[in-house]
Amino acid sequence: MRRTVLGILAAALLVLTTGCSFATEDPDYVPPAPLAPLEQLQQVPVTEQTTLSAGEDVTAFVTKDRTIVCALTSARGGHLNLPYEANSYSDAANNKFAVVPVAHCELAKYAKPDLADIADDCAGTGLGYLGGTVLLSPDKAVYGSCRSGVTQMESEFGPKGSRNGPISKLRELADGQNIERNGLRCSAYNGGVACGNVSGGVAFFVTPEGYQLISDAGKTVTGNLKQAD
Repeated sequence: MRRTVLGILAAALLVLTTGCSFATEDPDYVPPAPLAPLEQLQQVPVTEQTTLSAGEDVTAFVTKDRTIVCALTSARGGHLNLPYEANSYSDAANNKFAVVPVAHCELAKYAKPDLADIADDCAGTGLGYLGGTVLLSPDKAVYGSCRSGVTQMESEFGPKGSRNGPISKLRELADGQNIERNGLRCSAYNGGVACGNVSGGVAFFVTPEGYQLISDAGKTVTGNLKQAD
């Protein structure tokens, strides 16, 4: 009887062991290259954005590694409606300007703008044209701006950041997910964020290491990242 039981157990163990499979790493496997920003924005399904809402007509998120914060929001006369940074968007003087949908991102650390992408000489203001921000409107994308001091993202998650503030309370956009508002779409992927007007062929891709500005349906790309790699 003892031998019979042992034999049954041995047979069962043999079935279990032979039924298992073990994955081995293929040394020749090369992962596929990331999609180009416009392709990423177009092909990846849009994620439910309810939990990312940061106020009326604003969808805001931060990346999982807390290097980039973005808002799908509105601009009036160059003034942005940002839920995490003081601004004059609601001033009555701006009521005369048209409301334009925009996507705006700030970085905790950032690359300098290429000379060809500096969109303003900051004449007479005493300000410098700095990187660390990127703005998408329906017809163009611009990296950097005339400003002094640090952005809210730098103050919270930059090298000397507090790690505490309004951005720290925002929801994350998971890697590989897309969200959309007012015809503009953003995706967290490939170590950064892409935002674009897919139908207009305009977009940007930004990471802490660099950026690219895309127009003409992807035919024209500027910035220090010629490809999103």
